[in-house]
Amino acid sequence: MTNTAKKPITKRFQVAALVGYFGLLILMPLWLFVLSPRDDYSFAFTFCLYIVPLLLPLKGIIQDKPYTYAWANFIVMIYFIHGLTLLWVSPDERLWVVLELIFASCMFIGCTYYARHRGQELGLKVGKLKDDLANEKAAQEYHRQHKDD
Repeated sequence: MTNTAKKPITKRFQVAALVGYFGLLILMPLWLFVLSPRDDYSFAFTFCLYIVPLLLPLKGIIQDKPYTYAWANFIVMIYFIHGLTLLWVSPDERLWVVLELIFASCMFIGCTYYARHRGQELGLKVGKLKDDLANEKAAQEYHRQHKDD
């Protein structure tokens, strides 16, 4: 990554994202395997369902890639939905559920705004769909016209 300095607001959002991410990474295995082990599911199933998704963005987060922070939001939605569901159906685990929701919310907000601010600082941008479609259409038209040449 380049040496473009991070603004204070960008750093704050990164801290929020990292607190949420590593909070979930510590909480989920601790909760599911130590504090309240699941008897109805195997260790492997629980590990694959709740821990492996959190490991997917680890490399990009360590390498400080804004794009990874952006797509990690798709993964954090698993934990947000899990937490909201358990909040409703499992009142005896409310403490762990609330922690999961806090970490998931922290990660979601932090990742969203960190990716946005850091992307702007680095000059990265996502093209507008209509511009992309117009460019693709122009390229196809160009290839059709020059196909016979």
